[in-house]
Amino acid sequence: MEEKREKNYRLINMEDVQAREVSWLWYPYIPFGKVTLLQGDPGDGKSKLMLSLAALLSKGAPLPFADEDESCEPMTVIYQTTEDDADDTVVPRFNSAGGDGDRLIFIKEDEKSLTFGDDRIREAVEKYNAKLLILDPMSSYIGDTCSMNNANETRAEFNHLIAVAKDTGCAIVIIAHMNKAKDTSPLYRTNGSIDIAGAARSILAVTRTANKQNPAERYLVQVKSNLAPMGSAILFEVADKGVNFLDELELSAEDAFSASAPRMGRPNAREEAATDFIRSLLAGGRRLASDCEAKLEAAGFKKSTYKKSKKKAGVRSVKDGFLWYWTLPEVEKPIENGQEVTDEDDLPI
Repeated sequence: MEEKREKNYRLINMEDVQAREVSWLWYPYIPFGKVTLLQGDPGDGKSKLMLSLAALLSKGAPLPFADEDESCEPMTVIYQTTEDDADDTVVPRFNSAGGDGDRLIFIKEDEKSLTFGDDRIREAVEKYNAKLLILDPMSSYIGDTCSMNNANETRAEFNHLIAVAKDTGCAIVIIAHMNKAKDTSPLYRTNGSIDIAGAARSILAVTRTANKQNPAERYLVQVKSNLAPMGSAILFEVADKGVNFLDELELSAEDAFSASAPRMGRPNAREEAATDFIRSLLAGGRRLASDCEAKLEAAGFKKSTYKKSKKKAGVRSVKDGFLWYWTLPEVEKPIENGQEVTDEDDLPI
């Protein structure tokens, strides 16, 4: 009689899974507990960008264009790179960006090179309670025995990092060079197997702008976002001491990478349209801020656009009790006792 074999697996009911919200290092670009990919062509400022962000995090400063309530306590960052030396490049750049040197950690690689599956990564993250791990570049850390064009091998290597991120809550950003297929979507310019792009929950990309008068200008765009709506494009400038963050833009990754990307300084028709829309909304008096935002988004305006248009329209944020309102000073009655008027940048948007 043939012996029956017991299947060795477990099933979990949905009711046994405790749902939780995704938490963010930088919404909607870099989630905690996940792997993010930052890619771009060589020399476009990827490393300087991440060091500037690391410097802000190390001193608890808010990240660029984040809401004011997203500021946080100082965080420890682990930065691993094989492209720049720590003593003459990484540390001076970090210091120039105003970072707290006590919160920048390096895992020593003089005796053994680090790879995605190295236990030292988990040990360092847990020991120093690191909130951000940066690996630069991917090709140096994915492992000598891993072929980047082999889907099974790359996925197996990424699974090590995915587990560390999930178990510790640390945000992991991998910096990578793009392939040379410039006529294709930025999503398919990830170097190696498409499974690399599949493993990342968010993919960011850096590219040069079309502004010939300032060759240091760059776009940071979101190419993939599994956990939130796609973020606005961010205009920044590569400088000697890091990067300068200049503006948020309503610009897709495809447009940013194409020759048709707009030159800076050209009037933004979407901003003008949003400004007119806001003024028409408030022509009859103040309205709930949440209603205004909902109507703007229903009309197809992104947050980065109406955030600037609100300023252009001269809108004030007014708190009455527990509720926030938008109002135009020229149509609003004098402020009564118990109301609080904020500056343009205060919450809500």
